[in-house]
Formats: sequence, structure tokens, C-alpha cells
Amino acid sequence: MPKEIYYGDYLQLDKILGAQQPESALNDNEAHDEMLFIIVHQAYELWFKQMAHEMGSVINILNQPEVNDNSPDIFTVVHRLKRIASIWELAIHQIDVIETMTPLDFLDFRDYLRPASGFQSFQFKSLEAMMGLKYDDRHGKAFYQQHLRPEHAELIAKIEEQPSLIELLNKWLERMPFFNADYWQNDPENSLSKVAEHPFWLEYIKAYKSTLGEHDQSGMDSFMNSMISDKPTGRLSNKANRSALFIMLYRDYPLLQIPFQLLDTLIEIDDLMAAWRTRHISMVRRMIGGRAGTGGSAGAEYLRESRDKHLIFSEIATLNSFLIQRTQVPVLPAELQAKLGFNA
Repeated sequence: MPKEIYYGDYLQLDKILGAQQPESALNDNEAHDEMLFIIVHQAYELWFKQMAHEMGSVINILNQPEVNDNSPDIFTVVHRLKRIASIWELAIHQIDVIETMTPLDFLDFRDYLRPASGFQSFQFKSLEAMMGLKYDDRHGKAFYQQHLRPEHAELIAKIEEQPSLIELLNKWLERMPFFNADYWQNDPENSLSKVAEHPFWLEYIKAYKSTLGEHDQSGMDSFMNSMISDKPTGRLSNKANRSALFIMLYRDYPLLQIPFQLLDTLIEIDDLMAAWRTRHISMVRRMIGGRAGTGGSAGAEYLRESRDKHLIFSEIATLNSFLIQRTQVPVLPAELQAKLGFNA
């Protein structure tokens, strides 16, 4: 029999409930709303920890030597990514709570926070690194070096050295066998120099080109650069992009429903993180207007630049611009249709 345990002991409430120490109270000038400010941000850090826990498990699954697509692994990946998305939705709504504090309420204790800043959340930056954001791609790198403790910067750097979610996604997509010679006649082995000669892509390029209007012709160049060219420019290889587009096009086949949910959930996470940053920008403007942040950043302007530059999975969303109507989608060979069906 397991030992009896008390609710408060199990949750270690003595530590949690004793972790709120308003600086204003320590300075004999207690500001009522500082307690709210502390608790909201502590809650954020707990959710960051949970999301990193989920993200770590997803990375471990995809980092296996071989991911068995016929096992529960990919379903587990999708399930945990959806949980992360749900947490981000909660994080956005949490801003509603902190916005019950007025600008004057915030000014009652804001000066006591300097030079602390939400920028110093090493857990959030660790989460970004796990997803695939590299130091060289971060906005405000000089600020990054100045304001993070060395041990936290080192921790994030070590995470960046490990396979990230976007890198493992690329590897997983590249191994998709949809264009193999097993399913297509006259397939020139799908070498990068001959992708455009593959029966599927010959038909698809023609169909896609027919959908472009007079003002959309640049879309053809974008399509060729992202899908056919041998010089990829993004985090995903062109081979991975081709597999991802195939999954989007044929998502109604049973075998592709879970892979499609995986891609769609990653886009959703990107969107939710951007929405959270957008709400944060609005809140900062409301609270401090055009002032600098407590840590010395440009305040709302810094947050806006981070929102626009720190998207991880935007390349997947961009593939939607290469979709065509269902009536124009190439008919797959019978053997490949059977592979994608319930009797695969």
C-alpha cells in the first residue's frame, strides 16, 4: 500500500504559497496589485515548465533512430502538441486577468522591478530553442547577452546544440516514401536534379500554374524555390516541403490524417505564440505607453520585432499558398491510394 499523503504536502503548497514577496511591501510601501503581478507571472513560469516537459517528450519520440508511423508514437506527438496549444490559449486569456490592473496601479510598484524584465525568462527562451529558434535568428542579441545570467545563457546554448523540433520534423518529412518508384511509373529516382520530371510534379506544376492570376505570377517562382530547387533557403528542406504539401493535399486519406494534424498543430502553436505576443504588446502600450521596459528594452517596439522574427513554423503555413482546388489535385496511382487507406 502506498503511504498516505496530504493534499497540501503533495502539491508542496508551503513552498508555492510562500513564494510571493512583493518588493513594495519590503520597502514599507505596499502596492496592492503587486501580488497579482507576481502570481500571474509565476503561473506563466509554471506553464512554461509544463510546455517544456511536453516539448521534451515530443523531441525524444521524433529523435528515435526510426519513428514507427504505425505505432502510437505520432498520435502521442500530436496529442502533446495539442496540449501545448491549449496552454498557449490559456496564457493569452491570462492577460485578461492582469489587465484588471490599471496603469496607475502598476506605477505604484513598477520602479521596484528594475532592472528585472520578462526578457529574462530563461524557461521561455529555452522553449523557443527546443522548437528551433537559434541565437543568430533572435531579435535583440546584444540585449540577450547583457541581461541573462551566464548560467541561463549557457543552458539555452546547450539546448540549441541538441536536435530541435523543427530539425526533427524535417528529418521525419524527408523519409516519407510518397514519390518512390514503387508507386510511380517512369520515375527518375526523384533525384534533386530531376524532381520536376517526376510524374506527380509534372502534373502538379501545370495545375498550380493554371491557378495563378495576372498578379500572382511571382507565386510560380516561390513555388519552384520552395519545392523544386536544389537550394533550400529555410529551416525545412525542399524534400521535406514536398512531403508536407503532399500531406496537406491528401489529408483525407486515413494514413495522412494524423500527420496533417501534426503540421496543422505546429502552425497553430506559432499563431498562438504570435497572438500572445500581440496581446502583450497591447497590454504594455496600455500600461506604460511609449516608455522603455523595466529591463531597458524598447518596450512595445521590442516585443513587436520579436513577434515578427521569432516564428518557427511559418514555412509550413507558407505551403498553403501552393495548394490547389481538390478537383485539380492529381489522381494518385491505385497502389499508393491503397497504401494510404485503411487496408495499408
